[in-house]
Amino acid sequence: MRRFVEEADRGQWTLLPECLDDFIDESNPVRVIDVFVDALDLAEMGFEGVEPAATGRPSYHPSVLLKLYIYGYLNRVQSSRRLEREAGRNVEVMWLLGRLAPDHKTIADFRKDNGLALRKVCARFVELCREMGLLTTATVAIDGSKFKAVNNRDKNFTRAKVERRRAQLEESVARYLSQLDTADRQEPSEALAAKVTRLHEKLTKLKEQMGKLAVYERQMLASPDQQISLTDPDSRSMATSGRGSGVVGYNVQVAVDTEHHLIVAHEVTNSGSDGAQLANMGKQAKAVLKTETLDAVADRGYFSSPEILACREAGITVALPKPQTSGAKSEGRFGKQDFAYLPEEDAYRCPAGERLPYRFTSEEDGKMLRR
Repeated sequence: MRRFVEEADRGQWTLLPECLDDFIDESNPVRVIDVFVDALDLAEMGFEGVEPAATGRPSYHPSVLLKLYIYGYLNRVQSSRRLEREAGRNVEVMWLLGRLAPDHKTIADFRKDNGLALRKVCARFVELCREMGLLTTATVAIDGSKFKAVNNRDKNFTRAKVERRRAQLEESVARYLSQLDTADRQEPSEALAAKVTRLHEKLTKLKEQMGKLAVYERQMLASPDQQISLTDPDSRSMATSGRGSGVVGYNVQVAVDTEHHLIVAHEVTNSGSDGAQLANMGKQAKAVLKTETLDAVADRGYFSSPEILACREAGITVALPKPQTSGAKSEGRFGKQDFAYLPEEDAYRCPAGERLPYRFTSEEDGKMLRR
């Protein structure tokens, strides 16, 4: 440690391995990352580059890049360029990587080429938590978050966007042609000639854009969901709660253990609504926890009768609020939640305090209804 200080005073920041050990004590989370990754069988999980090639310089071992990836995940450093900088300035990262400093492209390619293997690492972490007794409570909370893709909204095309863009281009073409007709009726001059030249150039660009739009339209119509994204092909335009707004990206669903707040299951979807995700996430969490029954909680965005029925058939008990309809709120009507059931009287108490007793039982669509 003294040598590190002396070299720092002289402007020499070359840290020795024994100096780095002084910064990392046994309780530091980076040691947990180091031990966890070293205990994994990376070849069995499918990571590339575990065995170096017979020729050429050896590449970075996947364990080094995996440690950096997990460190960035825990510290909310997702950018490959930021991770590259951390490897050269952060003492914890320098200790974790053994003074290696991969560039940002190497980090980005590692994440891109080992997606399936990274999912297996997440599954192994959940198994480890279960072995340590951290997932004994069979209760999860399910929710989703929308993440923007690198793809810009202008680079995403649907049928409606193509038609709207074509109408805009045709309107521009008509406006420029009208200006050319007006110019033809005026006296010739240098300024007028320059204006006509500019109008012809704009028309040429518009025709090129129309040609590109036709190509995008063919690709869009050929895709299964009639939508394409040029920069990030997997991303999709998803509706949000805002009227007329949307985001090009992904809907990430997670099921979290309610006791230790550990993510036990996750899935990336292109659906803008959470309504069809409840049963799927509940079943995944139930399989990961290896339990016969499961209690799940979610918000009102997951309310769907078919999904609740599917959860019940799978042994999953769901607790979630029923959404309020805007019409009932505006008209001042009461909902079912405003009536309290009195089991000892087999009656309901209305908001005014009156009793609604049982009258009779009828059958409708194969269901018994108690009036």
